[in-house]
Amino acid sequence: RAFSSPPFPQVVPGADPARTQLCFEWGPAEMLLCETLFGRRGAERPGTPGGSAGPALTGRVVAGGGDGGPGPSCVFVVRKDQDVYMETLRKLFNESHGIFVGLQRCEEEQSARARNAQLVQVSKNYRSVIRACMEDMHQAAISARDPALHSQYSIQVSILSAMELIWNLCEILFVEAAPAGPLLLCLLDWVQLHICDVDNMVREVLSSENPSKHKLFWNVVDIFVLQGRMDEARHLLSKEASANPTSMNMYKVLDDLMKKMPVPSLGNTQTLTEMELKWQHWHEECQRYLQDGTFASSSHMESICKILLGDENAILEKKELMTTWYHFLVTRLLYSHPTVKPMELRFYAQARNIIIMDMFLGEESSPEPLDTILMAAFEFELHQVIKECSIALSNWWFVAHLTDLLDHCKLLQSHNLYFGSNMREFLLLEYASGLFSHHSLWQLGVDYFDHCPEYGRVYLELHIERIPLTTEQKALKVLRICEQRQMHEQVRSICKIMAMKALRNNRLGSALSWSIRAKDAAFATLISDRFLKDYCERGCFSDLDLIDNLGPSMLLSDRLTFLGKYREFHRLYGEKRFSEAARLLLMLMTAHIAPCSFWMTLLTDALPLLEQKEVIFSAEQTYELMRCLEDLTAGKLDKQKLQDDDVETVKVEMLRLALARNLARVIVKEGTLEGS
Repeated sequence: RAFSSPPFPQVVPGADPARTQLCFEWGPAEMLLCETLFGRRGAERPGTPGGSAGPALTGRVVAGGGDGGPGPSCVFVVRKDQDVYMETLRKLFNESHGIFVGLQRCEEEQSARARNAQLVQVSKNYRSVIRACMEDMHQAAISARDPALHSQYSIQVSILSAMELIWNLCEILFVEAAPAGPLLLCLLDWVQLHICDVDNMVREVLSSENPSKHKLFWNVVDIFVLQGRMDEARHLLSKEASANPTSMNMYKVLDDLMKKMPVPSLGNTQTLTEMELKWQHWHEECQRYLQDGTFASSSHMESICKILLGDENAILEKKELMTTWYHFLVTRLLYSHPTVKPMELRFYAQARNIIIMDMFLGEESSPEPLDTILMAAFEFELHQVIKECSIALSNWWFVAHLTDLLDHCKLLQSHNLYFGSNMREFLLLEYASGLFSHHSLWQLGVDYFDHCPEYGRVYLELHIERIPLTTEQKALKVLRICEQRQMHEQVRSICKIMAMKALRNNRLGSALSWSIRAKDAAFATLISDRFLKDYCERGCFSDLDLIDNLGPSMLLSDRLTFLGKYREFHRLYGEKRFSEAARLLLMLMTAHIAPCSFWMTLLTDALPLLEQKEVIFSAEQTYELMRCLEDLTAGKLDKQKLQDDDVETVKVEMLRLALARNLARVIVKEGTLEGS
């Protein structure tokens, strides 16, 4: 059975439940487990690890490794969705994501038939992904040398096989919603695909020297009949007729009955009434031959004729060949009610399932999860199917995608949960939350949240803030997702985090870029001060490309504006555009954009311009510079520093001399111009 395997125990080293009680706290996708200061008394309380951990927990928490003595308290992280971390299941998550997104974009305004065909194809696509993943897992199990790993892969193969079995049945009953006639054909295909693989047995029989004498010959014929594979059964029976001429007459009669058996056809235009009349006549013919004793000399052919008549006891005699109660259910319907309608199937299953399961499982055995799920599907208890799958399966992938598909089929519209969401959205939110615990699969989770109209946005905002921004590339990816969805608060938060990381690593350019992107004026001011401090210490700017191309971003804060303009002053000076550089320098001081602590640096930068052969500053500009110098030295700004620093005193004297000399040159020049 696929779902009956015990969960893998997860040992938490260092935790000793015999000495102290353990406590835990669930997070979005993980559990924090820690020891407490309380001693161990009495039985284990419900809620401490050791009881049930919930449907999404793939492993039990087992404390071990402690020696009972005093030790340091530790916090352990236990993941509740281990399947997300299995490399072999990545294909399942990635490829089904594309199918899910495509389904959400499907046109609703289609004809009912086209819409139904589209949904059936989507369901088949999901199943093909499950099968492909199952094949990969099977190959991994074969190549695994570690016995524990081999066992783990084999269990996953069984689980995936059961998932496809359930999905295929739901596809037939709910998505395709096959009508009477085609319904039984679909169920026969389902049985043939999933329940009993006889290919190896057939090859063994046919490859023998005398197939009809092989010990498995009649077993293979019976299996073909039980699965409704009449052509193959007739082919094998012809081997018996050839080998035993005395049974030729019986063979011809049985072959004729099997050949004439009315079977519903997908392309057949006959009505159900016509089909039922033909079947009734055929059934009466089979009954007549059986009562006449036509097959009395061959117990095998007589048994086959009884099966064709739908004799329950005759079918049950082949219980070992069918192995499952649902195989029996489909075979019984094939030979007793081939035109069964969906609602009739429901009532038949409700009336007979318990009896049938008792026959196969025994009265003392309780049905396993897979049996319970399939029974609920045959009874058309859709919500019970989803509930049982949620409990039995180790992750939310199956129920989330199946429920979404059924919701598109308009089968879950009326089912809202008591806390406000509907079942589809609840399961999608749970599945996407699990994806967000993975370092790369979280990107798939974004699209699932996008298609949850009620709570998806809130969940995305909460989860995206918890993504560890380990690299700038990952941060940019997260940022782009937030910007596309106008998540302004998260954009600012991400940019601030990355700016702070860059600042800690002394990457000022990156820090400034992130702070500008966050529109954080205070942080931009802080980083601008760091740029100016570095300039004062080193005499040059770093990250010139960024500063030269600030553009309108420099208006974010006064300090950033000053940084950009001050860098522009240096660029003008380097290009020997002295007059423009002088006007800009004076503007930075007189407009009070420059921080007070930087005034002396600006005045010092004016010295080379004052000493140029050509007069750069006009008389008015020179007076402004003198006023700024006097404000600086008069004690209004930094008087104590000037008194204590000889270097600053020398700078002031040099500036006064240069300003006086420049003023004299300007007066002479302007007077000469006036005289001429």
